[in-house]
Amino acid sequence: MKKVLITKDIPSKGVELLEEAGLEVSVYRGESSLTDEELSVKCKEVDLLMNVGQYRLSKTFLEDNKHLKGIALASVGYDHIDLATATALNIPVSNTPDVLSGATADVAFLLMLAVSRKAFARGREILDGKWKGFGFTQELGQELNGKTLGILGLGRIGIEMAKKAKGAYNMEIIYHNRNRNEEAEQLLGARYVDFDTLLAEGDVISVHTNLSKETLHKFNAEAFKKMKSNAIFINTARGSIHHEADLTAALQNGEIWGAGLDVTDPEPMSAESPLLQMSNVCVLPHIGSATVETRTAMVEMASKNLIAVISGDKMPQILNADIYK
Repeated sequence: MKKVLITKDIPSKGVELLEEAGLEVSVYRGESSLTDEELSVKCKEVDLLMNVGQYRLSKTFLEDNKHLKGIALASVGYDHIDLATATALNIPVSNTPDVLSGATADVAFLLMLAVSRKAFARGREILDGKWKGFGFTQELGQELNGKTLGILGLGRIGIEMAKKAKGAYNMEIIYHNRNRNEEAEQLLGARYVDFDTLLAEGDVISVHTNLSKETLHKFNAEAFKKMKSNAIFINTARGSIHHEADLTAALQNGEIWGAGLDVTDPEPMSAESPLLQMSNVCVLPHIGSATVETRTAMVEMASKNLIAVISGDKMPQILNADIYK
């Protein structure tokens, strides 16, 4: 009987699918995360791995566990695995695209609206007993109607965010990708611009791109200086796409107006981070896909990818199809 390790507790549907396919399932439910060494040791006892969360599957890890028949990532991002090494070792790897697009866009929209009205900080006033009355000019927010939304990465999630912003606030959509998305342009009336124009024209800049060598710290001191002083920066993609110290400085210096983060660098964020004390910043603990429906759909997809491997089929959502050439 083939064995599969799941690195965190998941909705029961995923386990049921794997067991119905004849797999022996082991789920790690420890309170603390596994160390790299502990994960490697556990993987030596199984044939397949479902990587839930952000365990880093490095070149060393993969070479130590080259016996693995398949790895399913319960995420759309895959920057936490050395895909080139997995391909060289003929280990098929899959992710979970599409199913989390709506939920993640919801969080981006939530953060945009919350930042625009300084909602988190105003709510804390109540909890801290500091709500003393009505201040006519106290901590005023800004409206979003008719503003310009700039999107870095107008893919599945970016399109969902754009739809919501256009529908709710009639926002103009501009975007920057490596390649133009003409279908999205027709759907949204979106305008393709270069990165500097995105920074200069966006009242809200929302990040929906993968983390790569090209996007690592793309939003740094230089980028923030090019943004509008009333701009809101939103990141629900990967924390390392923005340089957190530079973002902090840009907010402190009034170079941009506010920020909403579902991802941070490092993650989890330190409780001492200056960002958490700013009224114009809203931070969430990486909850982009955290709905019952989405997390269930993600583990169903991941499970079906592993089942395909043991059935001798190609993973439906394979990332490294080159291993079959």
